[in-house]
Amino acid sequence: MQKTVVVSRNSKTSPARHKIPDPSHNSNEVDSQLYDWLWTYQEEPHRTRRQLIIKAHPEVPFSPSPTTWCGYATKPFTLKVTKLCGPEPLTKYVVGFVVILQFLIAYSLRDTPVFSWKFLLTAYVIGGTANQNLFLAIHEISHNLAFKKPFANRLLAIVANLPIGIPYSASFRPYHLTHHKSLGVEGLDVDLPTSLEAVFLDSVLGKAFFATFQIFFYALRPMAIYRIPFTWIHFFNVITQVAVDAIFVKFVGWNVLWYFFWSSFLAGSLHPCAGHFIAEHYVFEKIKERSSRSSPSDILPVETYSYYGVLNFLTYNVGLHNEHHDFPAIPWTRLWKLRDIAAEFYEPLPQHKSWTYVIWQFIWDPNVSLWSRVKRDQTVGKGRKVGGGWTKEELGQD
Repeated sequence: MQKTVVVSRNSKTSPARHKIPDPSHNSNEVDSQLYDWLWTYQEEPHRTRRQLIIKAHPEVPFSPSPTTWCGYATKPFTLKVTKLCGPEPLTKYVVGFVVILQFLIAYSLRDTPVFSWKFLLTAYVIGGTANQNLFLAIHEISHNLAFKKPFANRLLAIVANLPIGIPYSASFRPYHLTHHKSLGVEGLDVDLPTSLEAVFLDSVLGKAFFATFQIFFYALRPMAIYRIPFTWIHFFNVITQVAVDAIFVKFVGWNVLWYFFWSSFLAGSLHPCAGHFIAEHYVFEKIKERSSRSSPSDILPVETYSYYGVLNFLTYNVGLHNEHHDFPAIPWTRLWKLRDIAAEFYEPLPQHKSWTYVIWQFIWDPNVSLWSRVKRDQTVGKGRKVGGGWTKEELGQD
């Protein structure tokens, strides 16, 4: 497997450069002084690992269940890892169920005071979980993994967007796909915090503020970094969302919208399922001290973490994040099979045991902050542009 190699803890273009401590100092002093991104000039590891897995497992035994193979029971057979790719018909039914559930709950709270314990507790426990599920349904659909035809996926994403209250599904897709193609590239990967965020939120209170209001950072940061073209699908997303919101307000009342808004805010705040936002790409491993026997690859830790706990059931298995980045064309129901097939590639990687603890550790651990992200130069290897177009082989579709 490829190991990421760090060229420097600091980048020449970094606005927050600090002197790298002497390696002879103790680790606590090293940790306390490293206030910059983890810079690398090597290609992100997922493309390399994808190629190695395809080569290592040209054919694998497969015993599908109705929930792992397009909803249909069949006999065991052998297949290529890449044959796990493709749409999952179950997705549209899950989306439909959660959307209807949110509509019904919002209607049932139409006469409940917005700031009552019943309203807010329902919005946190049920609404926050449901809308986090819809966030990740849109994430899944952005990879065209619900239907074969892209247009059908775009429409389903707009439907999944309805209980969220604010239109965003159409704009999420190009930003998210760029995150995959340009992982860690400053100015392209909008999942990366800006230097302004890292500087001003570099404290316990700052990290607590970020964790509480992270949904706003993820919503507003992309527009501050670069704008995507406004197309007909964006217009249709906005018109549909505004129309549905207006119908609810007219015939049911404003409580419906307040429930949708509170559900969306709480889904991206101090909610157990919201831990995945921080868990996926923030570096939680301590940076090892340099020694005469250390290689650069021993010093820079892995930049993507997986989580294999029970909350994956509610979140389209987004916890299997190394697996998802390695094979973004494999749907949520088959990521566990990929994990089993290529266990020798995934078991050695660091992983999180609890998303709730991830939030706690992010806030209180002085060695974890918004600086704890790997950034890479835009050109790597033999001049290959990180943000360049993907081939079907790179996506794991051939």
